[in-house]
Parts: sequence; structure tokens; C-alpha cells
Amino acid sequence: MSTPLRVAAFVTALVAAFAAAWGGGRIVGPLDARPAAGEMADHGGEEPHEETTGQAAGRHGDHISAVAEATGLTARADGFTLALADREVTAGRTRLAFRVLTSSGRPLLGYTREHEKDLHLIVVRRDLTGFQHVHPTLDPSTGTWSVDVRLAPGVWRVIADFTPAGWDGITLADDLAVSGDFVPRPLPTDDRTATVETDEGTYTVTLEGDTAPGAGTVLTTRIELDGRPVTDLEPYLGAFGHLVAIRAGDLGYLHVHPEEGAPGPGIDFATAFPEPATYRLFLDFQHRGAVRTAAFTVESGGAPAGDHTEDGEGGDHAH
Repeated sequence: MSTPLRVAAFVTALVAAFAAAWGGGRIVGPLDARPAAGEMADHGGEEPHEETTGQAAGRHGDHISAVAEATGLTARADGFTLALADREVTAGRTRLAFRVLTSSGRPLLGYTREHEKDLHLIVVRRDLTGFQHVHPTLDPSTGTWSVDVRLAPGVWRVIADFTPAGWDGITLADDLAVSGDFVPRPLPTDDRTATVETDEGTYTVTLEGDTAPGAGTVLTTRIELDGRPVTDLEPYLGAFGHLVAIRAGDLGYLHVHPEEGAPGPGIDFATAFPEPATYRLFLDFQHRGAVRTAAFTVESGGAPAGDHTEDGEGGDHAH
């Protein structure tokens, strides 16, 4: 393809991606912000605020009453800003760098560790392919986080999940353009079974649970290796598995909390689907020294969980 055609194709892909984000919800942009955690000492030690970004009530209380809405829809919230070092990079293996800024513009340096890390970073292309859950390294002298990732051409969502010291958890996200020929992939249909091919054999992972919108739910993943239940999962980030849920369209991020349990074959997760939509779920688990990722497409629809018809029968749920 000639250079002018490649540029035109890339610009067209960018326009389509931003149009999809606008149609699916809110597009990235600044919000009115209050003083950030880093400024508390300068403002008389102000008490931490209660969460205002729709994040999980279950983080400090009943874990079943999870998110009321998706988070990670903006690059700025509650006085904090996700500042990418570059807004466009080349395809392939690349160093991704960014800072989390307070309302004064200074980098945030104090974090509360969650699941053994100060910050969890998700990168995923806007067609919900190429998912990577990574953990950058912080340079305290500059406040810059950095990590190597592998990116294909297209528009990628960079999602930072962290807890500033003394504050509740925050999720910020921004878009990153990767140059090159972009060919979007259609989402797989709703299928509660995923397979992961490895040198160890074939992992089969099934997903069970109510995915109706509007109420907390517990999802259970069950893992088999070549048809045999896996009962010797290894702890990964303080749990036997981690589940990430991202909404198609605006790429809203759902908080999902692993529950304590045995090392397989089943892993329980508490979450909530805020509204009828298509979601892509990514399960990370560690077995025999390697972290594996299984992905599912979930259609959340039907009556909200716990809803009943006049004759006392439960409403239909999309499974």
C-alpha cells in the first residue's frame, strides 16, 4: 500500500474508533476536579472523599454489591490525570510511559498497594483484542511509570487502576494510536467456554453465573487441562485468578473482585453488570509457573437480577 493510502486508512480507523466511543458512551475528556490526594497536606489534611466515579462499593464493604457503573471512561477524574508520554507510537514491541498527575500538576508518588501492586495497567485495542495486564515500574525521581508492551496497528485503550495513598481506588484511561494498517476483528459471539492452547496441553475454561444487569452477582470460572480438573492453581497477585471485564463500545471498565477459595478448579468473582451491553471478560490464572489468559464474550441483558414478573416467576435472562 502506498504511503498516502496507508495514512488515509489510519486516519479513517481513528475516526471510526472515536465515533464508536461517542456512540457507546462518553469519550475521553477532562472533568471538573477536586483537590487530589497529593494536595491533602497543603489543604490542612483533608479527609479522603467518598468514591464518586461509580467504583466498587464492595472494595471496603460487602463485595457482592459491586460497581454501579463502569469506570475508566475518562483520562481525568477526582483531581487525578493520566498523562501519556506519547499519544502515537509505532507497531511492535514498544516502551509505554505515563505519569499520574495530581490537581497541582505534580506526579503522584504515594500509592496504596492492591493485589500486590501499586498500579495495574490494562492495554487493549478498541476492538477488544490484544489484551495485556501488566505492571509498570515507577521512577520516583520523575513520577514516570514505564513498561514494555506489544501493540498492533489501531487505537488502543490504556487503563490505569490504582489507589492513591489515603484515597479510594481510581480508574483512569486514555487512547493511544498505533500507526500501520488497521484491520478490526469482530467480537466472538457469547460463548461461556474458552480454550487456551499451551505446550502443557489445552486448558478449557467455562464461565457460570447470572449476567443480568442491575445487581451484584458472583461469576464462577472452572478450569480443566486436557479434560482433567485443575486443582493446583498457583497464587497470582494474591489470588488464584483475576478477571477483567470491559464493555464493548466505550470500553468502560468493571471492577471484579476474586473471592477466597481453593486452588481450583473453580474460582469465584464478585461484580455487577450496570446495564444491558456486550462485555469482554479476560481471566488471568497461573498454573505450572506460567500465567494464562482466557477470554469470553458476555451479553448482559434481560430483566435485572432479582426482578420478578407478576406471577412470581423470574424474568428471562440472556445467557
